[in-house]
Amino acid sequence: MSKGPNHHPPTATVDPGEPGTLRLQGRWTLRYANELGDALRAAPEGVTQVDAGGCERLDTLGVLQLLRFAERRGLDFQGFRFRDDQQPLVAAIEDVHDERPKRKRDTGFKAALGRLGFAVVDNYREVMALIAFLGEVLVKLLRLFKEPSRFRVIATVHHMEQVGLDAAPLVALLSFMVGAVIAFLGAMVLRDFGATIFVVELVNAAFLREFGVLLTAILLAGRTASAFTAQIGMMVNREEVDAIRVLGLDPIDLLVIPRVLALLVMLPLLTFIAMVAGLLGGMAVGALNLDIPAVAYMARMHEMMEMRHFVVGMVKAPIFAMIIALIGCLEGLQVQGTAQSLGERTTSSVVQSISMVIVIDAFAALWFMQMDY
Repeated sequence: MSKGPNHHPPTATVDPGEPGTLRLQGRWTLRYANELGDALRAAPEGVTQVDAGGCERLDTLGVLQLLRFAERRGLDFQGFRFRDDQQPLVAAIEDVHDERPKRKRDTGFKAALGRLGFAVVDNYREVMALIAFLGEVLVKLLRLFKEPSRFRVIATVHHMEQVGLDAAPLVALLSFMVGAVIAFLGAMVLRDFGATIFVVELVNAAFLREFGVLLTAILLAGRTASAFTAQIGMMVNREEVDAIRVLGLDPIDLLVIPRVLALLVMLPLLTFIAMVAGLLGGMAVGALNLDIPAVAYMARMHEMMEMRHFVVGMVKAPIFAMIIALIGCLEGLQVQGTAQSLGERTTSSVVQSISMVIVIDAFAALWFMQMDY
């Protein structure tokens, strides 16, 4: 932009006759915003007075810059000299400047408190939605006895294969490895007391009561709950769930109940596989590392194994299956129709499922301990 021959940039020079006075010349306007700041920053420290009478033009930005200059240097702005035609603008800007409230320091506490409040409300709504969804699913499961034609056999068998058969190798492998690790850790402690043989009881109780069902539930919470959410969520995104309702069908009967029944059947079976694999892992470590022959290990295991441990583990399996299936399906139905919502709900289903499984398992362990069972 051309400044023109009569347009003079702003300058600020010290008056030789009055060393404490800074004389302003040129145009102190928005057009020369950068030059304004440079001129005032270059002013010497001994300045006590500013004379703006020599300014060709003075606008709002020029007055604000002079106000800030006075605040930075601790000068009395009332003592600055302006021409009579500049006084109304200076007075108006000074009044507005004085009445402007000071910015409050934001420590982030209110924002953090707000986020905490929203999180509590969201979690409360999620819990209430899950309880309501559980009631709806139970009612429609009972309705199957009255109307067996609603039962989707092919869909249920398909999900049983997907949930159970495809997951069996992974469950068996990880349970075998964890059983071996528990035997190693137990042997490290018990060897000092000459009681290495008690590793058998440790592995038996650990896998039959806790690790068998817990490992299986956590694996299926990560593998199956996310799959249920993604499958149903994509159907919501493509408006297939709305199409199901328009056709007069029930999405719960069509999408949720087959998945719930499949997981109710397959998680106890996978838990049994995990128990057997964990016991075999402990036996392998005993035979290969602890000098406990397989025959002796099996005899000790048969002698010390208690049915109550097996019952405790198997009782928890259907409860975990219902929780995982309900959370996975509910989160899928709550997808809002965008890819971001689908990703958030899939992550939420995995986190909620694993958290609920661990919390309920902890409460169950305390309850069985109190019952001495």
